[in-house]
Amino acid sequence: MSHKKGAFTLALIAALALVSGSAFAQAGRGVGRLGGVVVDMDEKPLEGAKVKVVFSANEKLVLEAVANKKGEWSIIGLGTGSWNMTATFPGYDPVSQPLTVSQLSVNPKVTIKMKKTDKPGGGIIADETAFVFLEQGNQLFRDLKYDEAIVQYQLFLEKNPLAYQVQVSIADCYREKGDFDKAHEIYDKIILQAKTDVNLGKDMAAKALAGKGSISVKQGKFEEAQDYFKQSIESSPKDEVLAYNVGEINFSNQRHDEALKFFEMASQIKPDWPDPYLKMGYVYLNKADNAAAIAKFEKFLTLEPEGERAALARNILNAIKK
Repeated sequence: MSHKKGAFTLALIAALALVSGSAFAQAGRGVGRLGGVVVDMDEKPLEGAKVKVVFSANEKLVLEAVANKKGEWSIIGLGTGSWNMTATFPGYDPVSQPLTVSQLSVNPKVTIKMKKTDKPGGGIIADETAFVFLEQGNQLFRDLKYDEAIVQYQLFLEKNPLAYQVQVSIADCYREKGDFDKAHEIYDKIILQAKTDVNLGKDMAAKALAGKGSISVKQGKFEEAQDYFKQSIESSPKDEVLAYNVGEINFSNQRHDEALKFFEMASQIKPDWPDPYLKMGYVYLNKADNAAAIAKFEKFLTLEPEGERAALARNILNAIKK
């Protein structure tokens, strides 16, 4: 690489860092639409089921809908890219899955099938009106108001004491506050309780282990962090979002080789998800491996050919191909 091109690459990386904190914060809004139905395992509509979508590149962008009498739901105003969808209904196990939204074509109808929980008492949610506390807690967490978020999560748990999954969010708050001992204590309790949960236990244990790994990263204990992350992935090996998030943690701490492993893992679990390829392109760009970066950005564009992220990827390709 010439001195001129090397200097350009460093400048480009610096520009990307600024973009990720500004332009990407506005990404996700558009004219795309998602819709479908929420039904039980017998195809009966679940009126009142809540459907929430969160933009992968900006977790502060959250849109929601409630299913009508026919179980139908619709969300508009979505931008092109990857979204994470979650559906909840009292007495039923939550359902989560990643979705890819297009603004230039009709997005396929999404049928969400929900299974009744095996929990005693008909479900973990005893008072669905308490969801307002959960939603407020999530917003406060996104606003970095961790003490206030904890209060809201605890109010939710007072109404729904079996919903131990919310403890993950509480532990995350303590982690971000820097109270690592308290966070570890809660994560450990979640892991212990998850052993008796036949439905969500593995996923909850995976989230708690990933949380412990994040603490280790903050403390600079990278080998310990990798051990936690490994255990987390082993607990939920088919969770591409978990693998992607672990890659993000490593990338944000400039552990590029480790980040690549987890982004690659995410792409193997869900080959048609564009986000891991985009991030691998950035990783290779930081490693000054332009050939590999080009391959990943081009793969990303085959999966997400439109939108702000696609435009940025094309600009990067045009620059590094010169």
